[in-house]
Amino acid sequence: MDFLEFLVKRSDDMLEYGLGHIAVVGISVVLATVIGVGLGIASYRRPRLREGILAVSAAFLTVPSFALFILLVGPLGLGAKPVVVALTMYGLLPIVRNTITGLREVDPAVVESALGMGMSRTQRLLRIELPLAWPVIITGIRVTTLVLLGIAAIGAVILGPGYGEMIFTGLARVGTPVAVKLVLGGTVGVILLAILFDLLFYAIRKLTTSRGIQ
Repeated sequence: MDFLEFLVKRSDDMLEYGLGHIAVVGISVVLATVIGVGLGIASYRRPRLREGILAVSAAFLTVPSFALFILLVGPLGLGAKPVVVALTMYGLLPIVRNTITGLREVDPAVVESALGMGMSRTQRLLRIELPLAWPVIITGIRVTTLVLLGIAAIGAVILGPGYGEMIFTGLARVGTPVAVKLVLGGTVGVILLAILFDLLFYAIRKLTTSRGIQ
């Protein structure tokens, strides 16, 4: 049985694993976006706070994924919960950094003009600064998503959902004819999801960015 025939035969499994992978990554990206953008907004005008938040977010990425997943099993148990928490931690840095960068790159003259028009701090943020910073922010979200798609596969070590289950099953069967196909199938699934998500974020960026700043 060649690899394509294997994929066709296991198409139901590929779909099931794919949906699980999408779910765990999607939830993690949403959480990381809410937290990351919030932290970026809170710190982009405060140098010490900004440096501290960036340092902590960067520190999360230095923790080996296997170690973090195992550490989270104690308080959260096996399954999707510890995977989501770990992925959210790993996904913060690109979003926080790009939010801060985007907001700091807004032309001060534009902000001063809005202030002269009588806009409040919240109005300036929501109507001027965030829309102008949005292309940079969504690029950070896009990077986070692509990174998490790969890391999520390792979550199978603690029974997390997704293509990692297929990959680890193949690794456990090394020496059998189906082992390489299982690993390749899981890997191809992750790559296809990465391509789909990349195209999705490209479309979202085009649709949600004003033509004047594209």
